[in-house]
Amino acid sequence: MLKQLTEDMKAAMKAKDKARLACIRLMRAAIKDKEIELGHGLSETETVAVLSKLVKQRNDAAAQYGDGGRPDLQAAELAEAAIIQAYLPEPLSEAELSAIVDQAIAETGASGMRDMGRVMGVVKSKAEGRADMGKISAIVKARLG
Repeated sequence: MLKQLTEDMKAAMKAKDKARLACIRLMRAAIKDKEIELGHGLSETETVAVLSKLVKQRNDAAAQYGDGGRPDLQAAELAEAAIIQAYLPEPLSEAELSAIVDQAIAETGASGMRDMGRVMGVVKSKAEGRADMGKISAIVKARLG
């Protein structure tokens, strides 16, 4: 992933695409910071988690700018989120999420809300970076509730 970002950064420099270049630099910095924090190179899953967090931050900021009446800043945040999203794997469909949740419930033998933590742990390991954990949580609650 880092090699791909480096190549794309060079291409953005040559194309003089300042917005894309800044966003790629931001992604590289976030990945490097996480590597330093953990003390080792990131796995693909860890890298996806870092980039997913960046997308979530951009979407949250865009929502706040929208509520605050700043469509210019909202558009900038959404554009950054789109650039970062291009480096993430394809998100899971609703049917795939449901299947993963059902499988996790069967694996853990969950029977009620008190088992939600165990189910979420299993689901998170399978869907990390490919689905919004809030959406997954709602599906798990509906199935266990």
